[in-house]
Amino acid sequence: MPARRDVRVQGCLEEPVAAHSQYEELARQLSAIGAVKREMGRILPQDCPPASAGVLTLLDRHGEMRMSQLAELLAIDTSVTSRHVAHVCERGWVERKADPEDRRSRLLRLTPSGRELLGELAERYTAALARYLSDWTDDDIGCLNALLARLRTSFGDCRPRGAHHHVPDPRATHDSRTTLAPTD
Repeated sequence: MPARRDVRVQGCLEEPVAAHSQYEELARQLSAIGAVKREMGRILPQDCPPASAGVLTLLDRHGEMRMSQLAELLAIDTSVTSRHVAHVCERGWVERKADPEDRRSRLLRLTPSGRELLGELAERYTAALARYLSDWTDDDIGCLNALLARLRTSFGDCRPRGAHHHVPDPRATHDSRTTLAPTD
């Protein structure tokens, strides 16, 4: 067993190498995050499903962009992105305008009503998190934030679908590989 190295991550103790059982438990916990995401999705307005909220959030964060860039950021096919964009455009939350650099392309831009809706969504999310985590300390929440950010950093930018990460199955006796695919 490796020697323990104590390193602080915003108040959380870090182990240098986790035991195999720890990775198995982490895999179970990450899989169960889907239930948390679905519960948080229930707080959204009826006409704003999670995919629409994602489109609005990305446009707010990155500014106007082409459909292809949005599809890449969402890590979904352009045809699916097009349906999501149609939904938010029909509600007046996003507008399409001609791209001055390429008149054949359209730029997507968040509208004032889209920004207003994002403000409402932020209030709903914050209130829900405060309600669900009311028995957590500020340190607990800070630790979770730090560890989730570190997890995302460890995986890098995992949005592009072209490159799958392959991890050998430690139980396999031959050179089989397991493809890790995102799950909800």
